[in-house]
Parts: sequence; structure tokens; C-alpha cells
Amino acid sequence: MTKKVQNIDIEIDKLTNSIENAFSGDSFDTDLFLISREELRSINKGNGWQFDWKYEFDQSNRQVYKLTIKDNSNVIQGLISFSDENDHLFMHVIESAPFNKGKNKIYVGVAGNLVAFLCKESWNRKHEGFVSFVSKTKLIEHYENTLGAVHVGNHKMVIFPKEALRLIKKYFKI
Repeated sequence: MTKKVQNIDIEIDKLTNSIENAFSGDSFDTDLFLISREELRSINKGNGWQFDWKYEFDQSNRQVYKLTIKDNSNVIQGLISFSDENDHLFMHVIESAPFNKGKNKIYVGVAGNLVAFLCKESWNRKHEGFVSFVSKTKLIEHYENTLGAVHVGNHKMVIFPKEALRLIKKYFKI
């Protein structure tokens, strides 16, 4: 069974230096790790997650990473799924944890952190920071303004090296 390409529809609420507590403004360093099958047991629609992360995990060409606060790897703040396309990374799905969505979210900066990680991973894989994804129509301008992504047609967005470096430097100490 082949699923169609998922259009990215997450709002980049704020570009932070890591993630910030939405109420206090305190900043927390983060870690990113590959998620395990066991951890996916609690990641489902019944627990407020929007996407089928087991499907993403089971795709042999994709990797799923979890974002956690440093020294607290048990609480997943967000997830990202991507594939290596040999000259860039393609973002399939990105999602903040249910408690990081809406008016009462606990942390801001989660989505920006995940995208910055993907840009960094692209550099690490010798792809010069190139990242692409397919956007929902209503968010094309938002991604242009927040991420510096370029709309190259047919809803496809690309983050080029200059903007990738800007995001990496914002979130990671390099």
C-alpha cells in the first residue's frame, strides 16, 4: 500500500535557540535520537498524535527522529520523518507533541528545532544543507517567511544552503 505524499502543515510558531517554555520563556537544550519501535507504542491518534508514525517508521527508506529535552529523553517533544535522496533530505512528516500544540502549548520552537536538525543532518551527509518538502498551499508563504524556504512550484519547497546555515546556527552550537 503506497501512501500519497504528505503535505507539511505545521506552523513554525517561533524560531528559538532551542525550545522555550511558552509560559516562563525559559530555554532548554535539546537532543535528537532515532525513535525505537517500543517508543512508538505511545505515539498514536488515541494519545493526540495526528500522523501514523508507525507507518513512517516501517518505511525502509525513511528515518524517524524524536526531539527531547537534554537529560529527559523519555518525554518526546516532537517527531520528524525524512529520507535521503542522495543530494538532499526530503521531509515527509513533522509533528509537535500534542502538548506542544494550540493555545495552551507547553513549549514553542519545536518545529523550528526539528527543521534545523534536518538542515544540519543534510550538511553532515554532504548535501550542503539542502532540504525539500511539500507544503500545504496556505502555508507556502509562512515557510518562505519563517524558514527562508523557496517555493519551486507545485507546492514543493526547498531550503537552500544559506538559509539552512542560518537555521543550524540558531539552534545548534557550531
